[in-house]
Amino acid sequence: MSGSKKVALGDLYPCLLDSTINTPFDAHYFYQGAWLGRKLKGLSVQNHVDIASSVLTVSVLSAFVDTIFVDYRPLKTNLVGLKSLPGDILNLPFESSSQPSVSCLHVIEHIGLGRYGDPLNPMGSFEAALELQRILMPEGNLYITLPVGRERICFNAHRIHFPETVLNLFPDLQLVDFSYVDDGGQFHPNAQIGLAKTLEYGCGLYHFKKT
Repeated sequence: MSGSKKVALGDLYPCLLDSTINTPFDAHYFYQGAWLGRKLKGLSVQNHVDIASSVLTVSVLSAFVDTIFVDYRPLKTNLVGLKSLPGDILNLPFESSSQPSVSCLHVIEHIGLGRYGDPLNPMGSFEAALELQRILMPEGNLYITLPVGRERICFNAHRIHFPETVLNLFPDLQLVDFSYVDDGGQFHPNAQIGLAKTLEYGCGLYHFKKT
């Protein structure tokens, strides 16, 4: 047609899957962020360190608690209450026994698999757990989440740990409480750890304290 304008390919933005009955969400990430936020608010935490968790969760946490975010891939933002540092979870930029409150959500299961450009290391999850334990001060709190269920490695994506195996990753810490998201996406707060042992791909939420 004479005088017609061509539609730029970049302007085509078809959205074909958004007409759903309910709002979709990733149950692991939704509940772990809600769980951590309530934990920190309940303990009136003033300063918190997060190691490589969801940046969406961290952005909200920083609204009510001063947060230092550490990631192998630095986060470049400008937000009051949020400070970002580059760092390797196997060599964190903190002195031993220096941090009162630390979180690491859905992270250590990836360490050593090369997914994010990190070196291959079959002991990645274990070494990451020991480093988190190292920087935590006495009476400090650690909040950790990771996939739990039938124990296995899924190529370079992640490891899945048996729920009770996770306790052995933190030999100097005491479990305060355990919650989990089951295979159907249902959240079970303050649960017995044995209830999660039949899962295929759940999410274990562990609150530890350094005694």
